[in-house]
Amino acid sequence: MVERGGDGARAVAAAVYPRAGSAHTVGITGAPGAGKSTLTNALCSVIRAAGTAVAVLAVDPSSPFTGGAILGDRVRMSDHTLDDGVFIRSMATRGHLGGLSLATPEAVRVLDAVGYRWVVVETVGVGQVEVEVAGAADTTVVVLNPGWGDAVQANKAGLMEIADVFVINKADRVGAAETRRDLEGMLAMGAGRGRVPAIVETVATEAVGLDELWAAVRAHRDALVSTGELEARRAERAREELREVVRARLLEQAAARCTGPAWDEAVRSVADHHLDPWAAVDRLLA
Repeated sequence: MVERGGDGARAVAAAVYPRAGSAHTVGITGAPGAGKSTLTNALCSVIRAAGTAVAVLAVDPSSPFTGGAILGDRVRMSDHTLDDGVFIRSMATRGHLGGLSLATPEAVRVLDAVGYRWVVVETVGVGQVEVEVAGAADTTVVVLNPGWGDAVQANKAGLMEIADVFVINKADRVGAAETRRDLEGMLAMGAGRGRVPAIVETVATEAVGLDELWAAVRAHRDALVSTGELEARRAERAREELREVVRARLLEQAAARCTGPAWDEAVRSVADHHLDPWAAVDRLLA
């Protein structure tokens, strides 16, 4: 219902909102092929070994042409198919007005309201949507691979700001030490701007470094709570979500204006060069 949007999603939002607020959200993002799904799968195993239930939202933006999405994360996370302590949902933007930036926080609140205290949001790659979704988490994990050095320069504008923990996955490959050194150098340039993100090396396929990653995530959560930063982050997220809802509602109103006799007349006026588009819209809105 949340993914579909509309009145059903609003009813769900009203029901779950008073019951949400206890879950800690972990966003996992990184370049395609970095091993995010495998890492998420392995991290869930570590969380479950600690006796904690976990929910995973695997976010996969829909094709703008077909409206479909691959949703392959459940296949990669088949280790947890029979585990009642792990909930996995592959999410696509589908018809939700406002897309993932609105559907994802609502879905997280649904999972929070029914009792999950850890919610992992995994995104498909590095792009505007992914940075927005992962940046909306309490703790954001950015996954890199060895040899990412030049790409660090290209992508740092988005990733360096949102990362709370860096993971160098596939760390058994050549170039892992150089990638760590590049990251440490870049983080040193930003010293004094706040907490320095932890850097963890993992080999997700062999469950190497996963305990360290889980420890880094929990340490970040504890630091957020002890300093009061968690509350401040969530207040800022509430501000941004309100902006998104305002945009979505205005888009709905705009869509309603783009139909009917007045709209048809405006289209004819512009097509016949009787009015320029701006003047036609001014008349339409008036």
